[in-house]
Amino acid sequence: MLDMFQYAFMQKAFLVGILLAVIIPLIGVIVVLKRLSMVGDALSHTSLAGVALGLILGINPIIGAIVVCIFAAFSIEQIRKKFPRYAEISISIIMSVGIGLASILSGFIEDGAAFNSFLFGSIVAITDTEVALVLLVTVIVVTVFLLLYKELMFITFDEQGAVLAGVPVGKINFVVTLLTAITVSVAARSVGALMVSSLMVIPVACAMQIANSYKKTVIYSVLFAIGFTVVGLVLSYYFNLKPGGTIVLTGVFVLVPLMALHGE
Repeated sequence: MLDMFQYAFMQKAFLVGILLAVIIPLIGVIVVLKRLSMVGDALSHTSLAGVALGLILGINPIIGAIVVCIFAAFSIEQIRKKFPRYAEISISIIMSVGIGLASILSGFIEDGAAFNSFLFGSIVAITDTEVALVLLVTVIVVTVFLLLYKELMFITFDEQGAVLAGVPVGKINFVVTLLTAITVSVAARSVGALMVSSLMVIPVACAMQIANSYKKTVIYSVLFAIGFTVVGLVLSYYFNLKPGGTIVLTGVFVLVPLMALHGE
């Protein structure tokens, strides 16, 4: 099985895959436990508009995706404040705008293959620059998560209580929103814009079946994501499958029996 590592593109694929498998669930735990799991879906679809814009303007599509995703993420937060009891409305609105823009802008792209590579990911074709970008984002996300671990846990379970306790909820939510947008944008290139939200939710869902604390949920989510990524990349290599889809389906095949075994 080790023969795949003789290829530089597979070495980079495993490196980037494992790095993303660490940071995506960290964001996913916060998003899922705050009952905003569709945020990843909205941002991943919106990122396609940024990718299309980047390809049209002749700039790095990932930069375009990051800019559009950040704008979309903060738009979700602003709309959510207008409808505090109906948070899903903000997500649906931004997703609709993102899909609409991506659909229109994609018609102006000359290189359709480049745009399609962001739909389902192209982890075996990433460049050294993109590897460095993923590494940088990983360091930032992990560092912030560890430094704000207690505050994030408090806000996740009781945002109003955190406000009363003097936690700077607004600033922390700002940072989390920013990191979510950047993580989704960077991951879209590797695992695919249509797959990012799945990788954000499925490992967390698996962890919630067996974990009995917030800390264990975080740890198990990361371990599940790494496992899905490694198995998915191996299967995709030997059976000539799309890596992003294979990684996600690997997670689903694990989640289903876990739900059956631990279901009430």
